[in-house]
Amino acid sequence: MLQIAQYRKLKRIAWSSFSNLYFTNDKLVELTLPRSYVCTEVQKSWLTTHCTLTGDKNLILMGPPGAGKTTVGRIIGQKLGCPVIDVDNDILEKTWNMSVSEKLQDVGNEQFLEEEGKALINFTASGSVISLSGSNPMHATSMQHIKKNGIVVYLDVHSGDILDRLHLMKVNRIIGQNSGTSMKDILQKRKQFYKKWHDVRVFCEAGITAEMMANKVLTEVKRYQDSESETFVSTRSTLPDKYEQKYSAKHFSDVVIEGLASDGGLFVPERKLPKLSAGEWESLLGASYIERAQILLEKCIHPADVPAVNLGEIVEVAYGNNFACSKIAPVRHLMGNQYILELFHGPTASFKDLALQLMPHLFAYCIPRTCNYLVCAATSGDTGSAVLDGFSRLNDSDKKRIAVVSLFPEDGISHIQKSQMIGCQRGNGWSIGVTSDFDFCQKTVKQIFTNLEYTGFLAAEYGTTLSSANSINWARLLPQVIYHASAYLDLVAQGVISFGDPVDICIPTGNFGNILAAVYAKLMGIPIRKCICCSNQNNVLTDFIRTGLYDLRGRKLISSISPAIDILKSSNLERYLHLISDWNGQLVAGLFSQLEKVHHFQLPKDFIGRLQKDFVAGCCSEEDCLATIHSVYRTTGYILDTHTAVAKTVADRLQDRSCPVIISYTAHYSKFAPAILQALRIEEIKPDPLSQLHLLHSFTPLPPAHKALIETLKQKEKQNHRVCAADVKAVFSQIETILQNHFQKVY
Repeated sequence: MLQIAQYRKLKRIAWSSFSNLYFTNDKLVELTLPRSYVCTEVQKSWLTTHCTLTGDKNLILMGPPGAGKTTVGRIIGQKLGCPVIDVDNDILEKTWNMSVSEKLQDVGNEQFLEEEGKALINFTASGSVISLSGSNPMHATSMQHIKKNGIVVYLDVHSGDILDRLHLMKVNRIIGQNSGTSMKDILQKRKQFYKKWHDVRVFCEAGITAEMMANKVLTEVKRYQDSESETFVSTRSTLPDKYEQKYSAKHFSDVVIEGLASDGGLFVPERKLPKLSAGEWESLLGASYIERAQILLEKCIHPADVPAVNLGEIVEVAYGNNFACSKIAPVRHLMGNQYILELFHGPTASFKDLALQLMPHLFAYCIPRTCNYLVCAATSGDTGSAVLDGFSRLNDSDKKRIAVVSLFPEDGISHIQKSQMIGCQRGNGWSIGVTSDFDFCQKTVKQIFTNLEYTGFLAAEYGTTLSSANSINWARLLPQVIYHASAYLDLVAQGVISFGDPVDICIPTGNFGNILAAVYAKLMGIPIRKCICCSNQNNVLTDFIRTGLYDLRGRKLISSISPAIDILKSSNLERYLHLISDWNGQLVAGLFSQLEKVHHFQLPKDFIGRLQKDFVAGCCSEEDCLATIHSVYRTTGYILDTHTAVAKTVADRLQDRSCPVIISYTAHYSKFAPAILQALRIEEIKPDPLSQLHLLHSFTPLPPAHKALIETLKQKEKQNHRVCAADVKAVFSQIETILQNHFQKVY
């Protein structure tokens, strides 16, 4: 019998309703009979036709005691017209000839798990809805057996609801219940087992009914079965024919690997990101950053690309031990209505770590095992070290087939940033200083991708395929949505606001990725009122948001003390324009073609209103930036870095104080020690970066010193880096030399 998983490889199917789509004679057909009639007929003949949602496979409901598995299973069974099996009542008690509570009292906790596992191992079924016991997932062998022929659905129910139900039910058959451990702790401990086995998570807000849960199960299983429903297109796609459009669409794993679309555009979801209800967001208030990340990423990454279990492992590796703060991205009150989102606790001390501790593992999971890959990145300061560090943490096997090259402006980043980038070269990573600015570096990376002769040469000579780790890669941008959502939830959890109250987000902006991630968080249901776009003297974005004119004519990049936003061409702006133009790839392609040819474009008048609905913008001088650092330190004892000071200065001018504003603290101030010491009115500053850091930390400031940054700088003394002229061919030559050393030639 043809399975849905096989069928979907042949044809993309848009399902409007589960209950009227069935397999019969190895074909997917739609029945137009009334639902009640269909169920009646199926109940009579399910053993021979298996006309169910999952074919021969079982739908296996898993979750903690009190999650409602039995009730939800019965409702789903009625909807699908298939048998419903409750493990407690239909398997365990019939096998043992006694109640589950009696068995637990008779043999004790550990033996009970073994007896329960044996009973499940001896059980087989197909085409059924199976409601597991709360403790089944704690027995690995039996779960491996039951999962072979089923889709495991995790009912992730709000813990408050579960505790209320268990209290009302007076349940006395839960392992560990009589050990003195609180029920809350028992439920928390069991989460690790549920995360290990689920294919599909049904995330349930507080107060949800069993009927609503059943409908959610069907919706999520439908998504699981239909991998063709979540595809990506280029921001510049102009294919008019809908069939050609579908043919050109990519999946998540494709866009992670390819990075940049072949037409020079950026990949975006063909459909909008999923929107969570207020209740679902509120259910995440008590969750850790890692838990929030996994749940949100599961909703945005199809399990056919990265299964939920593997995704969970990747999230744990990325955020489990690599951050100096257990909260990963904590929110701290600064003054008045201003709050700081601290994004510098990662190993390279910038917000880039929040994505680049995760993205390399997603990349390594998605790529074919038979190819070599060259990951190219351009950096204005922080991306380079974060890319090199993130990819250096892959296992040895992955590092052998993935080489990483970071291009940076040789004289366009801070001394400490440069030292850090050189110190992060480990095994499979190299940094190349280019005697030009960031815009040249970014343009060169894009040219590498679109130069078919060069990419063909790399494939032929070294069996190597190109990819990108800049925020032009969707897997770089997506994780940034998480910390904006998490920051809002933290303010709610701290009692600063109630869910639904608006906040403003204020971000020092260069390549537009960080602030675009805030827009995506808003689209997913976070109540963000305005995004405040903050520039230094390279204020092309400020002018654009105010006028709709993106104008590079006569502009030259100005080096500043906030180098990460020394950018004139903001790549991710393209994704935003594609969004507000309602996926009009032809318009976007035209605008950026005009920018390339005549160095400016004017946004159509009706789009300017949409732009200004999401954004306000302002810029800040060097003098005002330094004054803000000094003022905040004198008032609070807290040191801002030079980019966050730009954002704070602009927030003071533009934000109306009618709601809280969350200011993104994007990189630890230690990276910009000379400017910070200048702002603090220190007259004698030694040129050695480590000496500068020691002097800075003698102030015992908040935030405290970043220890990982100091250790990386010490490594710099042991390494060199490559420098080349501002010439694309010269960059190509440097890359080829690196590949000769890292990969064997293909003969």
